Amino acid sequence: MTALADLDPHTAAAAWLSAFDAALARRDARQAAALFRPDGHWRDLVSFTWHILTMNGTAEIAATLDRTVPRVRPGGFRVAPGRMAPRLVSRAGEWTIEALFAFETAVGRGSGVLRLVPGENGRPVAWVLLTALDEIAGHEERIGPRVSTGQAYSREFGGPNWLDHRREAMAYKVHDPAALVIGAGQAGLGLAACLGHLGVDTLVIDRHERVGDAWRKRYHSLTLHNEVHINHLPYMPFPPNTPVFIPKDKLANWFESYADAMDLNIWTGTELKYGTFDETTGRWEVALRRQDGSERVLRPKHLIFATGVSSIPIRPDAPGLDDFAGTVMHSGQYTAGHAWKGRKALVMGTGNSGHDVAHDLHASGAEVTMIQRSTTLIVSLTQAQKVYDMYKEGPSLADCDLLATAVPYAVLVKGYQISTAASQAADKPLLDTLAARGFRLDDGPPDGTGFQMKYLRRGGGYYFNVGCSDLIADGSIGLIQYADIGRFVPDGVQMKDGRVLAADLLVTATGYHNQQEVVRQYLGDDIAGRIGPVWGYDEGGEERNMWRRTAQPNLWFAAGGLPHVRIYSKYLALQIKAAEEGLLDSVAGHTALASQES
Repeated sequence: MTALADLDPHTAAAAWLSAFDAALARRDARQAAALFRPDGHWRDLVSFTWHILTMNGTAEIAATLDRTVPRVRPGGFRVAPGRMAPRLVSRAGEWTIEALFAFETAVGRGSGVLRLVPGENGRPVAWVLLTALDEIAGHEERIGPRVSTGQAYSREFGGPNWLDHRREAMAYKVHDPAALVIGAGQAGLGLAACLGHLGVDTLVIDRHERVGDAWRKRYHSLTLHNEVHINHLPYMPFPPNTPVFIPKDKLANWFESYADAMDLNIWTGTELKYGTFDETTGRWEVALRRQDGSERVLRPKHLIFATGVSSIPIRPDAPGLDDFAGTVMHSGQYTAGHAWKGRKALVMGTGNSGHDVAHDLHASGAEVTMIQRSTTLIVSLTQAQKVYDMYKEGPSLADCDLLATAVPYAVLVKGYQISTAASQAADKPLLDTLAARGFRLDDGPPDGTGFQMKYLRRGGGYYFNVGCSDLIADGSIGLIQYADIGRFVPDGVQMKDGRVLAADLLVTATGYHNQQEVVRQYLGDDIAGRIGPVWGYDEGGEERNMWRRTAQPNLWFAAGGLPHVRIYSKYLALQIKAAEEGLLDSVAGHTALASQES
């Protein structure tokens, strides 16, 4: 820290950016890469590579710069005016000078993050560089001074008004949308808003009757587990009177308001039957079933699955489960526990949903036992919020989003290891009590990276304790291990020691299949095999097939929590807009992600 503390952060950042800019102007990729620490990282969000990619080490950085700079023609690297001032901070255990910068390319305008650390000669070198495309020149977002004035319809006396135009746009009677989004949850809505602001004609479909029903129809007590200030959607933040932890019905209603305010074209009560891709025309043919039983065939160019990581429920293959005479339901079907008052319930699964369902059943008067299948990470609600402490440091939401995005995988792992160790120490009294009860705990295997990395890698396996852990610890909610079960029997489960645990209800909080299986169901085995798994990290340290081109032309995926949606919807929308304008092909092979830029 000492070497950095003696420097003026603004001067140091400006000097590095000037040297980087000069090297790129000379197309000297080797010299530009020499400005990085040998094990430094460059993460690019579609500004140089048209992908979401991380280059690790100076050799990868130099190779990618050498390949992209002649086409991209980047320049004008400078400390971003009017944004967070350069500062000295600690990130993932390292002191660094952190600065936001601006730049331009042949395509448009970009922003980025620079994190400097001391080099071998004492001169600051880049530890982390983020470059991100903000807008495509000539195709900027239709907001602010570029928004429509409404003159086309607001004073057309005797003619169609705004509502007439909206109804016509949403009907798609004489034209097809350019993009079809499957799912009107946060990912579908956020992406549709970004696409709409870029002028990409987009239709969203959802099988539910109302926008927001994916949340509205979930269990009665559901409330978000992270704080409101990190959960805003693109363009439209929550009002200041929104609860810190948003109840599911309030969130569902907000989604309806958001869709209306953003002028999104949405068909509710509409399901995808199947889709096929025409290699000749580069368009999809999709058959849709409407709520009234009618069918429509549309031919959009782009198909985006925004069904999230919770789409097709996993039914456990448990011995004897078909013999169980009680009620069996997946946690996605569970709503409230009042009907089970005075009765015996089993909950299989110890993630967030399993704990919340067990808690609700217990509060409703049921006798509840949880079945633990694998180790689970438990973190208190207070400690869970600390991974978002960056958002409390003072910079604007937009600046914090950029800072949060500038965390390559290797740095993310290190940072989560530090925060997880701290949270486990703070939660130790509860964790020790749970362990004494036989609850099997983990800290985010295999590397102790905590709940957030568990979510990013597999979509679950953790619980934010809002009280259920205490009920398990004091014996109010029972606990058995799946490994100790012999088989299910008509009146419950028979343990391997011969005793029978009676049950009237089994709730399987056993998660959901990978989105690859959703693709297999609707688009067939060939396309599912071509794209491979969706979600979790690939060998390059980026989310597999998420928010970027896939191996299937014109097929995209959007998923994640509200912060993911707010940040990454823009970058996916920019890629689709670029494909529409002929600036890039909308396909990228798995092994070609780092080398295919056009």
